[in-house]
Amino acid sequence: MINAIRTALGGAALLAAAVGSPALAREGDFVLRDFHFRSGESLPELRQHYLTFGEARRGPGGQVANAVLILHGTGGSSRQFLAPQFAGVLFGPGQPLDTTKFYVILPDGIGHGASSKPSDGLKSHFPRYDYDDMVLAHYRLLTEGLGVDHLRLVMGTSMGGMHTWVWGETYPQFMDALMPLACLPVAIVGRNRLWRDMITDDIRSDPAWKGGDYTAEPREGLRAALDILLIAGSAPIAMQNSLGTRDSVDGFLRAFLATRERALDANDLLYQIEASRHYDPSARLGEIRAPVMFVNSADDFINPPELGIAEREIAKVPHGKFVLIPAGRPTATAPTPGGRCGRSTCGNSWPRPRPRPAGDPGCAPRVVPVRKRGYNLSLKREFRRGRTWCILSTRPGVGSRRTEGATGMQLFSVA
Repeated sequence: MINAIRTALGGAALLAAAVGSPALAREGDFVLRDFHFRSGESLPELRQHYLTFGEARRGPGGQVANAVLILHGTGGSSRQFLAPQFAGVLFGPGQPLDTTKFYVILPDGIGHGASSKPSDGLKSHFPRYDYDDMVLAHYRLLTEGLGVDHLRLVMGTSMGGMHTWVWGETYPQFMDALMPLACLPVAIVGRNRLWRDMITDDIRSDPAWKGGDYTAEPREGLRAALDILLIAGSAPIAMQNSLGTRDSVDGFLRAFLATRERALDANDLLYQIEASRHYDPSARLGEIRAPVMFVNSADDFINPPELGIAEREIAKVPHGKFVLIPAGRPTATAPTPGGRCGRSTCGNSWPRPRPRPAGDPGCAPRVVPVRKRGYNLSLKREFRRGRTWCILSTRPGVGSRRTEGATGMQLFSVA
């Protein structure tokens, strides 16, 4: 194995700009030798790229006690979490994932960012990876590359949220808590599979595709794919409010296409989309042992709430709770301050909400106990320095076997 770690001055600068703290930042590559994929294919070397912030600390039992794994979505990378709307409200001093206290790990998945991917040279001869392969590679990065033998929290958005479910089932004792965002714990079928098939068909039907061994990008196929991705990732209320004129809509579309087309590789995108083909954690949800806070948004095109899947599936999770963010509120990829019910993890605080319309409960003071196998999950509101907190905390129940170190452990917030 090769563990090449270098100080990431660029990452440190981005983090400092976002949170105002020069927290210890490292960027590195860990190379897995002779990696075997679920498809039966293998690579002699598989590169896993990552960013870390903070330092690992071990508890009394010798395990790492403060590591947090954050997983990106389809087509994203670790650097998306350095944007001010994410890092600026999570990673700074006194914030939920304060990097002076937590060891935050941001890896690039297989086929994404600076990790090994088809566009490195193999093109369509790159192994056909899936979500199980991606989770295994990250597990080996943590255990073999970074020396992390336990996680305080696994959190992911979209594809990263789906990976969070896979983590909970594959390594049920490895983490204290799970927070899947913007996803569903079921097979990708229906409209969700349909738009993915449309993207891959658009790419493969472009004459410039040439079976994936193209010398110039199949631009027609990529343009059609981008059109679908834009709609799939959009939220109607946010777009209606921010694109209020015909000219603003036209300008937004031109800028979006110009920016995204330059950064896209057709093989990379096709592999990223098709990596979800085997995903279906629904049958093993009862095997998850860590507390789960599952959060979706009501205006999510990909995971529409009217399907009722989230409510049905979370009932299978021994220590699970589902929260649906109302349409138009801050979302998984942009937990911006100022909304009435933005949310984050580990006890976040936003500025006090605006007055609510009559009948809107918002984050009204309440305690809602949910008892499942020795845990008491409660959603409550408390006040501190003029700010409003809504915190989901776990407290050990009577006779619980999983109470060591759990008292008063703040896991998630909806504030």
